[in-house]
Amino acid sequence: MLARMAAPAPGKLILVVDDDRTVRTMVRQALETKGYEVMEAADGLQASELFGKLTRVPSLLICDVMMPSMDGFSLAKIVRAKKELSSMPIIFLTAKTNPLDVVKGIQAGARHYVTKPFSVKDLLAKVDKMLG
Repeated sequence: MLARMAAPAPGKLILVVDDDRTVRTMVRQALETKGYEVMEAADGLQASELFGKLTRVPSLLICDVMMPSMDGFSLAKIVRAKKELSSMPIIFLTAKTNPLDVVKGIQAGARHYVTKPFSVKDLLAKVDKMLG
């Protein structure tokens, strides 16, 4: 008998925010393969506007740090300040590798800080652990 991997619980929506379309597409496809629903935004400003229009709160935010219009740290502050979003977990996915940036990311409310280039397998393991 073959062991089957359990699919994530239905209704797990993840918002992926990155100004690099290639990164967004790669992350979205990997998450959808695991059974997650995914929404995308090209920067923090677009994501913050999406929050005002959503009929349900995402289960997780995966967010780049360096983006035009509004960076990931600013978006995280907005998320943490809104009562309905404040408990949403955040994973920063970024090229900023300076230890001070990691500390700033954790202080901004991220549970994980993943640096680019990154392993999709590692990112999915973190997502599954947080939402599983």
